[in-house]
Amino acid sequence: MSERVNPFKHLSDPPVFTTKPRTDQPVEEDAIARIAEQNNFPSRQAAKPTKTERRKPRIHRTGRNVQFNAKAKAETISRVYKQADEMKVTLGEWMERAVDALDRAGGSQ
Repeated sequence: MSERVNPFKHLSDPPVFTTKPRTDQPVEEDAIARIAEQNNFPSRQAAKPTKTERRKPRIHRTGRNVQFNAKAKAETISRVYKQADEMKVTLGEWMERAVDALDRAGGSQ
């Protein structure tokens, strides 16, 4: 069998390739801002989000393990949380009381 031919056999030292150093050409920030404003380029900076008041997490171990989801208006949800906080009960207990009150009032006919 014949052996493979080494294509680099005639080279004594392998060539070394390097990249040219990049010359820095600093541009002033206000020049960039002025050009962008002249050409109506919008800023890429994200608008600062408005701070919304976060409520305290409601973690209670009550044995209720079935989840119920419903969409509601923000005002309705805040009313529910406010009522539950005033009554010092969990949302599950608040819902049970609301359903019982509807049953007593004859709301589920």
